[in-house]
Amino acid sequence: MQRINESFLQYVWQHQLLEGDLLTADGLPVQIQHPGILNPHAGPDFTDARLIIGSTRWAGNVEIHVHASDWHRHHHNLDRAYDNVILHVVYTNDTTPILQNHHPIPTLPLATHIPQSLWDNYEALLSPPQPLPIPCASRLPQLSPNYIAASLERLLLERLESKCLQVRTLLDQTHGNWDHTALILLAHYFGGPANALPFELLALSLPPTLLARWRDNPLRTEALLMGQSGLLDGYFDDPFPRALQADYQALRAAASLTPLSPHLWRFARLRPASFPTLRISQFAQLLSRTQGLLGLLLETTSAEPLQRLFHLTASPYWTHHYRFDSPSPGSPKHTGPQFADRLIINACVPLLFEYGNSHSLQSLKDRAVELLAQLPPESNSPLRLWRAAGLQPRSAAQSQALLHLHHNYCLHHKCLNCQIGYKIITQ
Repeated sequence: MQRINESFLQYVWQHQLLEGDLLTADGLPVQIQHPGILNPHAGPDFTDARLIIGSTRWAGNVEIHVHASDWHRHHHNLDRAYDNVILHVVYTNDTTPILQNHHPIPTLPLATHIPQSLWDNYEALLSPPQPLPIPCASRLPQLSPNYIAASLERLLLERLESKCLQVRTLLDQTHGNWDHTALILLAHYFGGPANALPFELLALSLPPTLLARWRDNPLRTEALLMGQSGLLDGYFDDPFPRALQADYQALRAAASLTPLSPHLWRFARLRPASFPTLRISQFAQLLSRTQGLLGLLLETTSAEPLQRLFHLTASPYWTHHYRFDSPSPGSPKHTGPQFADRLIINACVPLLFEYGNSHSLQSLKDRAVELLAQLPPESNSPLRLWRAAGLQPRSAAQSQALLHLHHNYCLHHKCLNCQIGYKIITQ
């Protein structure tokens, strides 16, 4: 049983996947010079269409419904926004629609003009033999590797453009300060999913000039960050946190700082290596290593210097601790290679790409893409689904593209908007 819906009819009309000579319900021939522009907002489905109906040229809007009677069911006959509709495209012609001025609209029934192969392929995606997280998984082997690679390149650019929105938001908050934006973006991903927000708030709460002043003193930088995080509140037995407290109190008074609430930070259900205490100490080491991430990004042409930069070790106290006053077996608290790659993927690359966008420098955008191509593919549950379906990403560029495809198309069953889905349906 074919499941007719407006989205599919819009798709067929937009891409002109029709066969046979088109005739209106009144028998007038229809020539489509331009189907119009799909309208994602309220109003007719397609705007600025150009048609020849009979011997008359028309320019205007096109509305699409499963049934012609949907026109009245949706009250378009009472809505002036639909007065410029020049053609009503339907699957089933069960009535004659009229405009607000009572003039009838030419109606084009599509039931006999949609190729059966389109229906079959579309139905196969919507109703696979077994429910699949990736609807097209069983059909992927039908596509050429070159087509999939080209589709992933386009999806990667979509992914980067969407990530640039976060960069632009931070630029607005920092009044166009790129260095402060870079710091906040790094802090966000330093915190990981559990502590991204408090880490971002921590970076926002500290003036960049104050951080720059103590860059050459890692322990004072750690005191500043740890105190501002609120995690130094209370009484401690160990000399190290007490020394940090004393340092922070002097810095706080001089700069009129207000610390965050310690309750913002999450420790529960985290691996100890990801505890915010360790991450803050490692972040302090990072700030002491560089005078500005943006300058380094603009100079580097490979991922290796960034990977070295993000290989960080918490200060010596943390060798035997994960939290203040709680001793643990000794081990240096290093960040790992996957952590460094995650910072490059989520912070460095979008920052460089948006800098290229805002300064009209395509070379920087290309360099951002190249950085991803130099990194190994990520490993997480959505990518395991793609690997099970036979798609093995060769780099972080491809894994990012597949993540974008999964989160923005597959999970929402937007096969009609997906280039891979388009190819499968139109084969």
